[in-house]
This record gives sequence, structure tokens and C-alpha cells, in this order.
Amino acid sequence: MKRISLKDAADLSAIFEKTRSLLEGIQAGGITAIPVAGLSGKRSTKADHLEPIRRQALACQACRLSKGRHSVVFGEGPLNAKLLFVGEGPGREEDIQGRPFVGAAGELLTKIIQAMGLTRDSVYITNVVKCRPPMNRPPQPDEIEACHGYLTAQLETIAPRVICALGKTAATVLLRLEIPMNKMRGKTFEWHGIPLVVTFHPAYLLRNPSAKPLVWQDMQRVLALLRS
Repeated sequence: MKRISLKDAADLSAIFEKTRSLLEGIQAGGITAIPVAGLSGKRSTKADHLEPIRRQALACQACRLSKGRHSVVFGEGPLNAKLLFVGEGPGREEDIQGRPFVGAAGELLTKIIQAMGLTRDSVYITNVVKCRPPMNRPPQPDEIEACHGYLTAQLETIAPRVICALGKTAATVLLRLEIPMNKMRGKTFEWHGIPLVVTFHPAYLLRNPSAKPLVWQDMQRVLALLRS
């Protein structure tokens, strides 16, 4: 029998800790069951995995945001998307329509995507929290934690080639870093092995249009990663 080296043991321990952390995040989001491929005799698809989680999110009452919502805004886009955007949370129009980024900030995001030579229906778009915070305030830590399992499931299932975090809240949640935006931008990070680029939220650009060239620099980085 081959003996396990100290290095192999350390690698196995790191894998175990990563898996445990992911499962705890999913459980914290109220997800109690994950479909297992192969038991039915047919090949499981990404939709098979994500649809039960989406249904659980639609009925979720894990935090106070559920009390005032009109809609749960889970996310939209193809499950084989190569690029996935993560924003902060739904706004008024998103809460009404049940779709992410459909207000003024959403219109700007669509223009950015088109300027990249892509189409909106070719990317996946979601938010850190799935229900609208009152008066569009930033989501609070316990609200973020309540939704974290859903976000983790989306990222793990879709497994895009690149993740783009829109704004400081999304970047902080995904990277687990509390640093200024100017320290996050202009770099390529990783979320569980997936390249992650941080840029300004489109709502910030509506208030500060002079930052648009910086966002375009970030999108050039995203495109380079998609092509690599």
C-alpha cells in the first residue's frame, strides 16, 4: 500500500476545508438538498442542479429582506455562460420585474456588454442578495450571509470562465477582502480558481461618468481573460 506523504495529506486537508466551507455557505442560504447526478440513470445537467435551488430561493424567508420584497431576483442568463456579472442587490425596477439590472444601471450595463462585442443574453447576471434592500441601501452582513449559499451555488454550477464583480460590495463578498476599490481594480483575482475582475457598479457610473474610461480598462482585462 502506498503511503501518503505529508504534502499529499496537506493537499487533502485543504480540499476538505474548501468543500466544508462551500457546504456551510450553501446551508446558511437555506439550501437543504442538492441533486446528485447519476441516480436517475440519466445525465444530470446544470439546470437539474440549479433549478431546485432557484425554487428554494423564491420561497426563502431567511432574512428581513423577504418581508418587503415584491420579487426574488435570482439571476438570469445561459447556464453555460463564459462571463458572469455579480452586482450588489436588486433595485426598485428589478424588484418589480423580477429580473436583475433592468433599471437605469441595467441599461448602462447592457451598453457596456454590447461595447465588449457581446450580447446580454450571452452572459449570466446576478446579485449578492436576491431581494431588494429598503431604499436601495447596501445589504447588511446577515442579509448577505443568508443569500451566500444561493450565490455560491450559482457560481459553482455555471462555472464561468471569468467573474466580474460590479462594485465594492460584490467584490468584498467574493474576495473576502476589506480594501478600497482602487486596490481591487486593475488586477486579476480568483474565486475558487476562476479569474475575477473588479470594476465599478453601473450605478456609480451614473453618478460619476468620469469613471467610465476606468471601467472600459477593466472590461478589456475581462475580454483578454475570455480569449486566453
